[in-house]
Amino acid sequence: MDSKSIEDLVAAAKEGSHQAFEALVRHTYADIYTLAYRLVGDEEDARDVVQEAYLRAHRGIKKFRGDAQFSTWMHRITANCANTYLGRRQRHRHDQLIDDVDIPDLTPHLDPVHQADIDVLRTQLVAALMQLPPKLRSVVVLRDIYDLSHEAIADQLDITESAAKVRLHRARKRLRERLYPLGEERADAV
Repeated sequence: MDSKSIEDLVAAAKEGSHQAFEALVRHTYADIYTLAYRLVGDEEDARDVVQEAYLRAHRGIKKFRGDAQFSTWMHRITANCANTYLGRRQRHRHDQLIDDVDIPDLTPHLDPVHQADIDVLRTQLVAALMQLPPKLRSVVVLRDIYDLSHEAIADQLDITESAAKVRLHRARKRLRERLYPLGEERADAV
């Protein structure tokens, strides 16, 4: 769908068209769910975050000025919902019986030894990422997975660009400390 079509759907949704808003949801759902999942690390929690994000977007669509793309606006709402959800979850923390995060394999097919190394590294990275506080995790996800600029991250999270840079530096430092506790970075890492 091109940007003109999105703009037309946004305009119609702002006028009250439920079909237009539903089309916007269909167009952005996969991306928004992926962002939510990466921020909260659980499928059920991600679905809750996505549902809340779209509810907020639906309630606030008339206030959407169009200064940014609709998808950027949805990323910001989703990041805020994820932070709120994680804060609430932190207050009502309980032990999980199963901690199984399934990350799709996006690597090219390698020989079994290299593939096993990559799988181990991916598992360690996901575990280390999920141990970060939500504010640090969200910056890493937006920068290193979504490749957003510091300025865009600051806009998404409603923080200053300096704060985005500082959080990213702290998050990467903590990840490095967790992944390589003795400072021994793997030379053979892919």
